[in-house]
Amino acid sequence: MSRIAFIGLGNMGAPMAHNLLKAGHELAVFDLSASAVQGLADAGARSAPDARAAVEGAQVVISMLPASTHVHGLYLGQQGIVPHIADGALVIDCSTISAATAQAVAQALAARGLDALDAPVSGGTAGAAAGTLTFIVGGEAAALERARPYLSAMGKNVFHAGGSGAGQIAKICNNMLLGILMAGTAEALALGAAHGLDPKVLSDIMGKSSGRNWALELYNPYPGVMENVPAARGYSGGFGVDLMHKDLGLAAEAAIASRCAVPLGELARNLYGMHSLSGAGTLDFSSIIQPLLKDQLY
Repeated sequence: MSRIAFIGLGNMGAPMAHNLLKAGHELAVFDLSASAVQGLADAGARSAPDARAAVEGAQVVISMLPASTHVHGLYLGQQGIVPHIADGALVIDCSTISAATAQAVAQALAARGLDALDAPVSGGTAGAAAGTLTFIVGGEAAALERARPYLSAMGKNVFHAGGSGAGQIAKICNNMLLGILMAGTAEALALGAAHGLDPKVLSDIMGKSSGRNWALELYNPYPGVMENVPAARGYSGGFGVDLMHKDLGLAAEAAIASRCAVPLGELARNLYGMHSLSGAGTLDFSSIIQPLLKDQLY
């Protein structure tokens, strides 16, 4: 088994780290949240006082952070860890960030002779806990083969999207579509409920019709329709509104850089931005239905 440094123990990172422990790997962990670190320490990981200490002697470094600025700071900032990573180590960043940041980090690591992958994930917190995540990987094929045992301990599917940064582009495309689908699903369910339809019955109908989609079938946003989803617990946990807004912003930036038109993606970004400004930024992104419900209109 391998010595792994895991940095970033949020809603996604913590269960991913737990699954690596369950697979028998030795973990050193770090996060700005002391309670998150303690949770992994209680499960058998070694708590590190900082990121540099976490990567000392690690054969594999895995990071799961909120945004590009955090990843850039971790690897390339004044206190960056690139010079402190052991020779021959494999680096896997699972954050969803800009392709440019992923490529800059990969170049800095390559200059040290280190293999690096950008491997953002899909599957949400439930997938992270169950070990069924999908990894969307950018980087060299040889590095991916080195990474497969670790990715397999945390997920079920692994796709090689292409070279460095390709994983981020594929993930951004996926999340743009997810944001659009969730917003559309919320509108359809709210419209049906406003006309007296049972949202569970309507969900069943659309689930067997041409409107079926992942948000409707596995992550239903209407309260009371589905158990074990954020809508069943006041939209707590899950994938935050602010994170969806961030990812839609990355899609918008990518569209500008490539002169692509993404009108629905831009509309979804604005919807989530307004929802965040209303105070819902930390709620799950399926809470986009809240301002649409008849008794909750602003």
